[in-house]
Amino acid sequence: VPHHYAPDPGTGWDEGFVDFTGPATTTYTDLGYIEPGRPVVPLADASGPRAVIGRIARAARRDNPLLEVETGAAVHELLVALRRARADLAPDGHPVLKALARDACLPLTVADHAARHGMTPAELRTAVRRGAGCSPKDYLLGIRLGRAKELLAGTELPVAAVARRVGYDDPAYFSRLFTRRVGTPPVRFRAQQGRAVPGGWSDQVPDPADPPVIGRTDPPAAP
Repeated sequence: VPHHYAPDPGTGWDEGFVDFTGPATTTYTDLGYIEPGRPVVPLADASGPRAVIGRIARAARRDNPLLEVETGAAVHELLVALRRARADLAPDGHPVLKALARDACLPLTVADHAARHGMTPAELRTAVRRGAGCSPKDYLLGIRLGRAKELLAGTELPVAAVARRVGYDDPAYFSRLFTRRVGTPPVRFRAQQGRAVPGGWSDQVPDPADPPVIGRTDPPAAP
């Protein structure tokens, strides 16, 4: 229902209310998308959330057979749009996240990272949870493993050297961690990436008699 609030119709303001509940609200609260203690946050641009609310209003007609599914999906979209539009956080993440990403591969603990930003570990956890939806440890780990994948796939560095490059002095610990999180050991991950075409890495057009096969996991049999 459209509403307009103002003592003067020409200088008033618009308000959009979306009342919802459900089990997902707990998850979004845990991730920092909903802050019960801070119900009002500034928006840099309300056009995105406003457009989503408009879609909710159009979908919420009594004759819509997809009313519950369509409006439910739009609520999830609205929460993301509100998070992206917040004026107190940069569009590409909280400033602290940029610094953490830059320093992720340094041999620092979470407490060390917090101290570098003049924060307590608890304050850092709150900032990262609000900006990235996860703990500082998981955020840093994700960046480290992403860099490790790049090095394994794009270089011939030994696994121990890759481990050091991403902040782990113990290559055995790195291998166990990589295997647990990625689902395959570093050596096997590298081998799988190297078989994008038969015979391994290549910048040449494959032999027409031996074209690439999607999903191949074993090298071609010896003639």
